[in-house]
Amino acid sequence: MLPIGDELPSRRIPLVTWGILGANIFVFFVELMMGPHLERFFMTWGLVPYFFTNPDRYPWAPLTLFTSMFLHGGWSHLIGNMLYLWIFGDNVEDALGHLGYLLFYLSAGVVAGLAQVFVAPDSRVPCVGASGAIAGILAVYLVLYPASPVRVLVPGFYFMQIARIPALFVLGFWFILQLFNGFLSLGVATAATGGIAWFAHIGGFLAGLVVGLLARVRKPPRRYRRYDREWW
Repeated sequence: MLPIGDELPSRRIPLVTWGILGANIFVFFVELMMGPHLERFFMTWGLVPYFFTNPDRYPWAPLTLFTSMFLHGGWSHLIGNMLYLWIFGDNVEDALGHLGYLLFYLSAGVVAGLAQVFVAPDSRVPCVGASGAIAGILAVYLVLYPASPVRVLVPGFYFMQIARIPALFVLGFWFILQLFNGFLSLGVATAATGGIAWFAHIGGFLAGLVVGLLARVRKPPRRYRRYDREWW
């Protein structure tokens, strides 16, 4: 299933979400101009667990917890992450407020990076991408708006179909896939598992669950009515 949109209206203009989208796209075009220097760029500004666990030799490594979440390994990597951010980010920004949302996004990305370092401290493969931070956004959305309809593309026998499925099932299934692949990858080099930092996704999502639950207790989400249906 590929999410292509949701039906949850937003009260605020998602300025921070747009800013994050723009920053990621801008950095990606910078990457395209790096040419043969791109690998070195990733090794310097991507999160390399071995560098992070040896800060005496690589003093800039802690900074890469932040810089790595604005780097992407290719068009599909960028487009996939930005699609999820575009669909779910505005409503989470609406719930947390602009500043709270920005702080949460960066914090979820840091937790995601630390989770990946924890499971593979000796890896020399750079971790790049906004997936961990965006996983946190997905978790907050799931907690606050589990019944919100999400439009997804579902493969058919001859063509793709569009279905409306509650966020609980779409995002819950996404997280189960991350858990399944993450535990399968334990003890296996990142490069041998498709280059995906599964535990960064898991760490970011768990951070989002905590923040989402706190936000729901502090201020229950509004109910929405649209197309003669009500959800929250």
